[in-house]
Amino acid sequence: MVLPNLVTVLAICAGLSGIRFAFEDRFEPAVVMVLLAAFLDGIDGRLARMLKATSKFGAQMDSLADIVNFGVAPALVLYAFLLDRAGSPGWIAALLFTIACGMRLARFNVLADDTDQPAWQTEYFVGVPAPAGAVLVMLPLYLYFLRLGLEPSRPAAFVATGFTVLVAFLLVSRLPVYSGKSVKVPGDRVLPVILGVVLYILLLMTYPWYTLTASVAGYLLFLPFSVRAYSKRAMREGEKVPPSDIG
Repeated sequence: MVLPNLVTVLAICAGLSGIRFAFEDRFEPAVVMVLLAAFLDGIDGRLARMLKATSKFGAQMDSLADIVNFGVAPALVLYAFLLDRAGSPGWIAALLFTIACGMRLARFNVLADDTDQPAWQTEYFVGVPAPAGAVLVMLPLYLYFLRLGLEPSRPAAFVATGFTVLVAFLLVSRLPVYSGKSVKVPGDRVLPVILGVVLYILLLMTYPWYTLTASVAGYLLFLPFSVRAYSKRAMREGEKVPPSDIG
């Protein structure tokens, strides 16, 4: 039971270290540490289940780590980099994102215990998941690291403020987002899928900011298709889909 909790603690340390680097104007390592925290936070639960070392203590630790790594750390790194140039609106946007992340995580924990939900609906998240929100909200930093001539100016800060608020609303929305948990890869496609994953990791290591920018754009384009797939599945299942469940 020690190892999963140790990974959780290391994730918190990585997220807080990212905040420190941001305050020191070392933004590239700050983003790397936040992404590392998100990665570690994503594997600690799976590690616990693999080792059959799940516990109530570990679950509580993981929930606390989530709010730090997916809410507080990305918001403060982005604020130190750009949002502070927008003044109070930038700080409000950072607060909204952090609060929305906390609400999103609380709703996830509640829905995880819902036994009345139809089985097919468990294939969809309600709202953009917190890890995805953390990756999305740091898009302004990725664009700056691409050296495209974009500078952290006051107009850019107001644009980033609006984008941060948008991501916050995506987190707490009722948008059905396909999770991919039930995807089963046929035996004849395992090797191509593994090759594709390896290719993505290599691109992420070699061209991190291009890859992350493309990933954010692809994810945002994916959301409307997810809503459409959810609506079609609901009609096939013969269930009425309230507007609040798809928007």
